[in-house]
Amino acid sequence: MNLISSLDRATAIMGSVSVILAGLSLIAVIAERSSIALWSIRRRRSERRYLPIIRRALDADDSACRTLAACPTRHRLLIAELMILPLIHDRDPDRITRTRAIVRLMSLVDDADRYLQSRLWWRRALALRALGLTQIRERTGSIVAALDDPNPDVRGAALDALSDLKDPASLQAVVVRLNDMSLHRGRIVAALAALGTLCEPFLLDLASVDPVHRSNYARALAICGTARARADLVLWTRDTRVEVRAAAFESLAHVGLDDRAAAMAIEGLESGDPAVRAMAARALNGWTGSSEAASRLARHLGDTWTVAVSAGRSLQSMGAAGLVELETAAARSDLAGLLARQMLWERAEC
Repeated sequence: MNLISSLDRATAIMGSVSVILAGLSLIAVIAERSSIALWSIRRRRSERRYLPIIRRALDADDSACRTLAACPTRHRLLIAELMILPLIHDRDPDRITRTRAIVRLMSLVDDADRYLQSRLWWRRALALRALGLTQIRERTGSIVAALDDPNPDVRGAALDALSDLKDPASLQAVVVRLNDMSLHRGRIVAALAALGTLCEPFLLDLASVDPVHRSNYARALAICGTARARADLVLWTRDTRVEVRAAAFESLAHVGLDDRAAAMAIEGLESGDPAVRAMAARALNGWTGSSEAASRLARHLGDTWTVAVSAGRSLQSMGAAGLVELETAAARSDLAGLLARQMLWERAEC
């Protein structure tokens, strides 16, 4: 009986504890939701208060600018967010210039400097994005240094900031990072594209002194190269490495061909590697300097799919010579004929 009584008491105690815990959980949920609701109300109230002032400040209203500069410290981050976030979609140079002036007037650059030293990665990333969107070029060095941050999100934010800055002072730092596998490839390509043709001379210099990574430099020239790079790219189509040859033809498709480059691309169609053949076929897009190019491309309509599609696209772009080859191939019943008919249909639709 004593044992049964003890079990009953234990069960009653456990039931009471469960009820208490459930009650505490309910109170915690209510408190959390209440605090979120209160925060939302305060935020909306602050937005209603400051958005008209921000609009006037962006319209060069000096009194509105002074009002923002004198705002309470607790409102500074909200004001910065309301001003800077729209720049993600609105890259109007005048708006950026006016926003940057207000940011400096409010000493928000100093706040960004403090955030860059924070132990919290998200604060460092936030500061980088703000500096980039407002194009504070005097902080380019700090942004470049963040490319070595231990957190990948911070490194990505640094690349985004460099894309927004478009500061020539960051050019060498961006280009040499092409070989850094710890960085997001799409973001580093975007930073390279933002700097544009300014990168070309440095890329060519690096390719000559660092042949190990020549394929990376050649591929980058497909983004920012000009006719200046053509002679080097033609030489690289003779490289012993498949990846370099393919990248060279890829970049020639971007910078355009002359007679010598076209001859190398036609020769590249007979490479034993499909990647090289595909890029050589792509490089011939739009080339009308010789009828041989069209006939040689037509032979590859039945090649591996990537090569065949590149050949078909280039034939589409070659005017009468390409049209003749596509019409001839269209009579075939194999995959090459199907592809040729698709290319002709697309050409007619355009």
